Amino acid sequence: MKALQEKYRTMYCGEPRLFDTGRDVTVCGWVQRRRDLGQLLFIDLRDRTGIVQLAFDDNTDKEVFSEALSVRSEYVLCARGVLRERSSKNLDIPTGEVELEVSEMRVLAKSETPPFEISESSDVNDALRLKYRYLDLRRPDMQRFIALRHRAVKVTRDYFDENGFFEIETPMLTKSTPEGARDYLVPSRVHPGTFYALPQSPQQYKQLLMLAGFDKYMQIVRCFRDEDLRADRQPEFTQIDLEMSFADVDDIIAVNEEFLKRLFNDVIGVEVETPIRRITYRDAMDRFGSDKPDLRFGLELRDISDIVGSCGFKVFSEPVEQGGSVRMIYVPGGGDMPRKQIDSLVEFVKTYGAKGLAWTKLAGDGSVSSSFSKFLTEEESSAILVRAGAQPGGLILIVADAKDDVVFASLGALRCECARRLGLIDEGLYEFVWITEFPMFEFSEEENRYVAKHHPFTAPMDEDAGILETDKAGCRAKAYDIVLNGTEIGGGSIRINTPEMQERMFRALGFTDEDAAERFGHLITAFKYGAPPHGGLAYGLDRLIMHLAGLGTIRDVIAFPKVQNASELMTGCPDTVDEAQLRELGIRPDGK
Repeated sequence: MKALQEKYRTMYCGEPRLFDTGRDVTVCGWVQRRRDLGQLLFIDLRDRTGIVQLAFDDNTDKEVFSEALSVRSEYVLCARGVLRERSSKNLDIPTGEVELEVSEMRVLAKSETPPFEISESSDVNDALRLKYRYLDLRRPDMQRFIALRHRAVKVTRDYFDENGFFEIETPMLTKSTPEGARDYLVPSRVHPGTFYALPQSPQQYKQLLMLAGFDKYMQIVRCFRDEDLRADRQPEFTQIDLEMSFADVDDIIAVNEEFLKRLFNDVIGVEVETPIRRITYRDAMDRFGSDKPDLRFGLELRDISDIVGSCGFKVFSEPVEQGGSVRMIYVPGGGDMPRKQIDSLVEFVKTYGAKGLAWTKLAGDGSVSSSFSKFLTEEESSAILVRAGAQPGGLILIVADAKDDVVFASLGALRCECARRLGLIDEGLYEFVWITEFPMFEFSEEENRYVAKHHPFTAPMDEDAGILETDKAGCRAKAYDIVLNGTEIGGGSIRINTPEMQERMFRALGFTDEDAAERFGHLITAFKYGAPPHGGLAYGLDRLIMHLAGLGTIRDVIAFPKVQNASELMTGCPDTVDEAQLRELGIRPDGK
């Protein structure tokens, strides 16, 4: 066993091939399974590269054979021997033509029976997987996802380095500037009663780097937001963050299109066609009901307010009179949906604020059934069919509301739900789109004021600069998102670079001069010393990797994710701390 003590391994489990037969090698890993055939014993040994078969037979040292008989699933082994050709080959795995004829073996660690099988695509509930995440991460599919993430990060760094970007770290302990999501706060022991904030993004720091003369910056950076979670959100996440000086929207988009082209080609062999199409925010909402549209299928929205705005059916006419709209989607093939499925779609749109869903079915024989046609004239009903381009076998679905936001949200989600149910989505497609010309502001019902749609450092469109304070609903921003298959994977903007415009923006948001100086005085002061025109973009790395891996959740591409209530099941955090620690920070243990 001397050789085993000198060197743990000379080859990974997934590396041996037929041309390696005759080589003396040492491998290490976990026992996937053991097959005892009496005088013949096989062990499948697994590491992050794959599986190799260990063989024990009449020629094996009796002590080694006896030791091999004692191993169980997930034992950690080190084995040495000579690679030989297998008599019974397994062509389903890369190493399936060879096996290791073991001459020496050592059990490095024993294992209890794991709470679930460590296997490809193991059907285990999420809570159990996350409680024993270290075991879940042993599974081959999970190891592939994490390896893919590593590869993507390396390609990212290589690309931006080759294009003149410096990677510069920015602080984790920052100043809280409430405007956006809720900050995670860190109490200061040295300065009692004061707090740091964990960064939601390095936004101010990367702008200050532009003022400092580093005209191309990037960073793979951790960010934190204390917000309610969904399947595609985490309280801590990773961004690919970048900023450029002396650049306009076209410059930034050009650099990032080439990045996406390189990333998808190098990591998964997918060719991204450039230039990527661009759609304004207004067009995206009108056509798809969403500022992150999935373009792998049609089912575009159509406005029928002009047809039904003056009809006798108040469900349609009143929303139009109140400043809202009536819109529809036409679903080819949807006419075959049974009534029960249509009723389920009615309940579906209600979760997005819609009061109901009107529908018309066109059977294959040309007959028409409708939930509302008896309330319309024949001319109005006919005009809707013409607007839809309806054919036998189709389905028209209509939402009306006094708030366009409700109509867009409901139909935007409904087109995706119908596409999913009818199998209209080609999962092999990668449909990118830039969404441009976002609104500068959005109205917050909770705060009863206009807030920044992106952040307060975004520049207005040149032609809208004059209405920054007077027409907040109509003011557009030099902001853009990159969307893939219905998911926003990145967003950015051209930034304000003069103190005068930045002060106007703060006033438009309702900040007094004193408020602005207290929260952002360092930035306003910095702008007085010559700020170059600049802009940038940040990708959600986790979402990007999710798409590269072909998954539907970001949890499987994060080594140790949190669950929906922002806790981690494995370690049990967040948790209480000693009262002494709290007192040292000036925090009362009772939280009062």
